[in-house]
Amino acid sequence: MPARAYWKGYLRLSLVTIGIELYTAVNSTKDTALHQIHKPSGKRIRYEKVAPGIGAVKAKDIVKGVEIDKDEYVVLEPEELDEIKLESRRTIDLVQFVDHEEIDPRYYERPYYVTPSGDEVAAEGFAVIREALKSGKKVGLGQMATRGRDQICAVRACGDGLLLETLRYASEVKDSDAIFDGIPDVKPDREMLALANQLIKKKTHKFEPDKFKSHYAAALKALITEKKKTGEVSHATDEELGVKGQSNVIDLMAALRASVSGKAAAKAGKGPARKKAAAKPAARKAAKSAPKRKKAS
Repeated sequence: MPARAYWKGYLRLSLVTIGIELYTAVNSTKDTALHQIHKPSGKRIRYEKVAPGIGAVKAKDIVKGVEIDKDEYVVLEPEELDEIKLESRRTIDLVQFVDHEEIDPRYYERPYYVTPSGDEVAAEGFAVIREALKSGKKVGLGQMATRGRDQICAVRACGDGLLLETLRYASEVKDSDAIFDGIPDVKPDREMLALANQLIKKKTHKFEPDKFKSHYAAALKALITEKKKTGEVSHATDEELGVKGQSNVIDLMAALRASVSGKAAAKAGKGPARKKAAAKPAARKAAKSAPKRKKAS
């Protein structure tokens, strides 16, 4: 089944306007759903929309409205919201261009693929804008409106098409100073910093998203299976979680040197083997000291 466009409208660059369509660029997750359950009865919790003095109401009878006074609302039908007089509801006007690196990652929200609408004129204008963005290594900024809100958007070249990413407004992003002010002002040792940079360089590779897999779904299914079989869930150990219970900064310099040289990985690999080898003499000693069994008569 062909993909359904999320939004249809126009992309404008000065006096050039072309028809475009937006398609969501991400898949919705289909992981194991965790429902709310009434513990005493084991029944799933259901929610009903109710009106005071009326009780449960049907979805078709629900509209949107804005409170203008206590318990007094201006009711707006969906068709009336579609008549909102906002140019960005139909047209994305590229009003500014920036380098991609200039946009703080905190502002990015959701990506969409952009394609030209059916006619050849739109396709030609689309190709001109795409190639201009690609050759200039620029991102076009504008605004778009969907039902209920308008957003800043960033448009850049992406393969044969364009990628539009919705952005948050400045008022939506929390100031980091209030969070980071409590971090101690520590000046790192120059040799430690050099080792850390060396370690980062050693582990720097091309980004390949296919190499990263979600492990949560499998772990959740294993936990559900365990609960179903035994009636309880065993406590996760620090070893299973990959931690030692505390920060391993007893000797940071030694840890950095071992990480850079690769000795840490080798040591980790040899650990169980050494333990196993050490266990053998103890096992032989125990066997010698154990009383011999009498032969059956």
